[in-house]
Formats: sequence, structure tokens, C-alpha cells
Amino acid sequence: MTVGSDIARGPNAPRPACRGYLHKRTQSGLIKGWRKRWFVLTHDCCLYYYRHKRDEGKRQALSAIKMEGAEVGPDTSLGKPFVFKCHPQSGFRVYFFCATSNQEMKWLEAMEKSTHTITQNHVWVDVTKHNSNLPPLAVKNPDCLGLLHKMDKSKDSWVQHYCILKDGCLYLYSGIGIYLQGYMVREQSYGAKNSIIELKPPSDEFRTFYLCAENANENKWIIAIKASIKKWLPLHQALQHYMNGPPEETRM
Repeated sequence: MTVGSDIARGPNAPRPACRGYLHKRTQSGLIKGWRKRWFVLTHDCCLYYYRHKRDEGKRQALSAIKMEGAEVGPDTSLGKPFVFKCHPQSGFRVYFFCATSNQEMKWLEAMEKSTHTITQNHVWVDVTKHNSNLPPLAVKNPDCLGLLHKMDKSKDSWVQHYCILKDGCLYLYSGIGIYLQGYMVREQSYGAKNSIIELKPPSDEFRTFYLCAENANENKWIIAIKASIKKWLPLHQALQHYMNGPPEETRM
């Protein structure tokens, strides 16, 4: 399973590890010096920054910095107080950040913690547990919801569930969640039933699921599931997207 890089921006996701304004030093473009930017350090060990707070969740971040394995620490070479630097494990650039108070130096501690390797699955499991503990009506902005029948092969019968699709995870109440990252979705026949939704896993070690809508003419689930799965990018793909974007000086 692959965790989406923007998982911390989901309405029901855990709060980011740290967020707020910092000044970032730039040596490119026409204007050199310090620029105020809105930073979001997420639980998947990525540091994103935007021009303004209001841009988070609405516009693409100016850049993303992978924090795992980075060298982070205070810096006195620039002659300013509350300055610290970050040298990512991949790449030659060193980032310099400046806080406005000792209290804002929480960023240094947060970034240092984010340099330690974690597994992305921990993040996804936390979000899934959080959502699965919510009553159905408390899950905000679901991608799709309604009644589906799930094939129980052990009993050779269809069992009805109330289902909520949210950010690439299908919750079957009560308490069942199916991770859909990497699954293929298609419509087919199964036994005497038509318009069956088949969820085919990326590997034979996972189960194939068969679902059936109450109304055979209702195709919203297939469309919604495909769209929901596509919402999530593997972290390495998201970072590559930023790396292939325009040079940073044009995004400042």
C-alpha cells in the first residue's frame, strides 16, 4: 500500500507535525535575501512551503523538501539570531530558515525529529483508524456513500453494508476498511448478478472483493472509486513532480 503525499491535508487526517510562517533565505532570482513563507511539515516527513497561509490546500506548494535523512541544526554563520539550516540527504542545496522568536524555534526540534526514518504505512494506518472510529455521518466530504452488497464467499451469499468511500479507502460498516491503493476497478458479472464491481488487488497475496449496488443501473460507485484511488500519489512520484517543475526562482 502506498500513502498519498498529501495525506496530512485531508479533512479527517491528523494535524501536521508543524505549520506556520518562517523566513527562508534565497540566493536566486532578482531579489536576494529573506522571504516570508508559509511552511507545513507533515507526518510523512515532507516540508512544503507556500507564499501565503491561504494557499495551503488550494494551490500547489512552491516546493517540497524530503526530510528523512537530512542534516538539520542551528546556524550562526549569517550573523542573525534564530537561524537554522537543513541539508537534504539528496541534493546539494542547503536551506536556511529564520524564526522571529525563541518560541518559533520549535521548528528546529520538529525538523530534527522528521529526519528519522519512518514507514509511510504508520501514517496511513493512523488516518484509517481515526476515520474508522468515527460514526458514518462524521466522516467529512466522502467521495461516495450508500448501500452495497459484498460477496461473502465462505457463505456464498451477499451481505449488505453501508459504505463510505474516503480518500482511497472504502469503509464497510460496521468496522471494515479496504485499502484501495493499487487496486483495479471494473464492472463484470458474478453468478446470476450483473453490474458487479470487482476490486482486483495489485498482488495475489491480497483478496479480490466483489460488491454489488442495490440498483444495478447505479454506476456512481465505479466512477467514484476510480477517481478516489487516483487522488493519491505515491510520495516518490509527488517529489519527482516537484523536481521536474520549473526552477525555484520562478516559483518564489
